[in-house]
Amino acid sequence: MSQRDYYEVLGVSKDASAEEIKKAYRKLAFKFHPDRNQGDEEAEKKFKEAAEAYEILSDKEKRARYDQFGHAATGAGGGGGFGGFGGFSDPNDLFSSIFGEMFGGFGGGGGRRGRGPRRPARGDSLRVRLRLSLEDAFRGTSKRVQLTRRELCGTCDGARGKDGSKPETCGTCGGQGEVAQSQGFFSIRTTCPRCQGEGVVITNPCEPCRGTGFEDRTVEISVDVPPGVDTGQRLRVQGEGEAGLGGSARGDLYCDIEIAPHERFERRGDDLITELAVTFPEVALGTTVEIDTFEGKVDLKIPAGSRSGEVLRLREQGMPRLQGRGRGDLFVHLQVETPKKLDAEQKELLEKLAASFGRTIRKDKKGGFFSRLI
Repeated sequence: MSQRDYYEVLGVSKDASAEEIKKAYRKLAFKFHPDRNQGDEEAEKKFKEAAEAYEILSDKEKRARYDQFGHAATGAGGGGGFGGFGGFSDPNDLFSSIFGEMFGGFGGGGGRRGRGPRRPARGDSLRVRLRLSLEDAFRGTSKRVQLTRRELCGTCDGARGKDGSKPETCGTCGGQGEVAQSQGFFSIRTTCPRCQGEGVVITNPCEPCRGTGFEDRTVEISVDVPPGVDTGQRLRVQGEGEAGLGGSARGDLYCDIEIAPHERFERRGDDLITELAVTFPEVALGTTVEIDTFEGKVDLKIPAGSRSGEVLRLREQGMPRLQGRGRGDLFVHLQVETPKKLDAEQKELLEKLAASFGRTIRKDKKGGFFSRLI
């Protein structure tokens, strides 16, 4: 190929903008496209020459190297082509990248052909909401989910034709799934309006499914729930979505997890939070109490001098982490209870305790207690 200056090939100045370079290439590509100049070797040569020039000048880095070193930077040597820079396998690829895949190729029958009939699509995936208790999420469980999904027709078994009749090749597109429309010297391919890209038509449709090959059916699916799932997470059950035609795979079933509130525990990530009612002597003196967990009772040590609202931590007593990576913690909020009713002995003991701290409990006229300290 001629080693003409690339700027000269496109007919632009050396300070031309990227948009000016692209516009110049588009003009030349239309003018010299081989489909428009069939049998004209000179036109095909100029088409390739313009593509080579654009391939270099449209790339900022390649253009800078070309401006500095000329054709020596392109790796084309004296033989032209797309050598050292690569980028496109041939000028037609470059042309398609600019004008789109809808246009035909060039070169006397070497262009793009119809893509053929559309293959049967995989079945659609489905989504359901799966509500679980916190206990279920802790232990893991298996749940039965009822849903209505599209199944292969029980009469035609998805063949779509009545009494075993088979689909016929679409006469509009000849089974290609596409039809070509000429616009100037271009050929634009669109989905066949008759068969909708399938390449076949159902001339004698199955009556129960009306030729769709499907029917709705209610089924029950078993969903295995691993320990540690949380609200907002999604489980995928492979192959339990809707059926696909022509042997294509089923879709999947996606279960959106929702964990119901628990009466005793609050969940925060992998940790659990609970409250524990304790008496003043227990926090003042310190003690060990039993606390409920999902695996039974465990001992919780309450240090002497603990206060109401203080949080104690039980490690590895929270929720399991997904994929078996340990467990969260259990945080226990201490709530010191104040007794509302006391018998005579209890009142006497509390008065003695107050006196030991140098405080006097004064009774009101009704014989009750109030918290004014003297």
